[in-house]
Amino acid sequence: MRWGVPTPERILWDEQQRVAKLKEKKPVLQRLSESIPWDSFRPLLDKGYVHERKTNAGRKRIDPLILFKMLVLQQLFNLSDEELEFQVNDRRSFEEFVGLGVMNSIPDATTVAFFRERLRKAEVIEELFEMFEAYLRSQGLQARGGQIIDATLVPVPKQRNTREENKEIKAGRLPEGWDENPDRLQQKDLDARWTKKNGISYYGYKNSICIDVDHGFIRRYAVTPANIHDSQLLPRLLDPENEHDFVWADSAYSGECFEDLLSLGGFESLIHEKGARNHPLSDKAKELNRVKSSIRACVEHVFGCMTMSMGGKLTRKIGLERNDAWWVLKNLTFNFLRYLQRSSHIATVA
Repeated sequence: MRWGVPTPERILWDEQQRVAKLKEKKPVLQRLSESIPWDSFRPLLDKGYVHERKTNAGRKRIDPLILFKMLVLQQLFNLSDEELEFQVNDRRSFEEFVGLGVMNSIPDATTVAFFRERLRKAEVIEELFEMFEAYLRSQGLQARGGQIIDATLVPVPKQRNTREENKEIKAGRLPEGWDENPDRLQQKDLDARWTKKNGISYYGYKNSICIDVDHGFIRRYAVTPANIHDSQLLPRLLDPENEHDFVWADSAYSGECFEDLLSLGGFESLIHEKGARNHPLSDKAKELNRVKSSIRACVEHVFGCMTMSMGGKLTRKIGLERNDAWWVLKNLTFNFLRYLQRSSHIATVA
């Protein structure tokens, strides 16, 4: 050996030491690999991935579990299909998480996109969410403590349409000439809508969720165009499986009809009171709202995690159906992360 030039054995030993140090730190991806019951999803993934082969020739089918883990990675870091392909090629931790080695070929962006579309069309993505919900219940993490309901705006790239074209879209009609160019039409989002919040205009969709108070998991959800008012989704979001009857929500869900709905369903309303013109809230009502906020704020932690820890909320999918599939996967991935937190907490208490 020449002085200062490491031998192949030394290089291999250094590499093994580096990998060992990384594993000692138990990064999130390694903990996800060890904690989530991945194999239990396989029957559903196979159901959504079936396609007839005309011949046995050609490349062997990619394991759908590998592709599913790539979809989870995509949601963890809010990556496009192309960026996902690059990052799995580039990062050792991503490669190991999905179950590939340096000698394996990485599924390309088109393969990932086709896989997600197959799952969507087979309505498997919703079943994956429900399967993990059942797993949480089996682990003693059933919904309890009451429920909190809220919505977050989901921005998508703005469409460059004329006023007349937007008028036709809002009326549910296809603008003149658009059907003559199918390639252009594929890039046009006919479902996203504008809405205003605190005087600021937003374009896109909404992800409305219901979490349980005790554990903080997303139990129910609804993805809609942004102009759908939060209150319209209350019946879809109420979770009858929650062991306690309390319902927290902000004043967007207030109103006598919703109070009647909650009462009819056996729920106890803790929705914020809302003032009106010439009828401001009393000091007692304001104080009661502040008390309710101490619990209701837990749902903001969910949206904060999606914004700060999961790469943000900007979505580049076109149309309600594809955005719905994207956000169901996002909600499921959040529940995976939340399960890590709850498992760590339970282990610490024990």
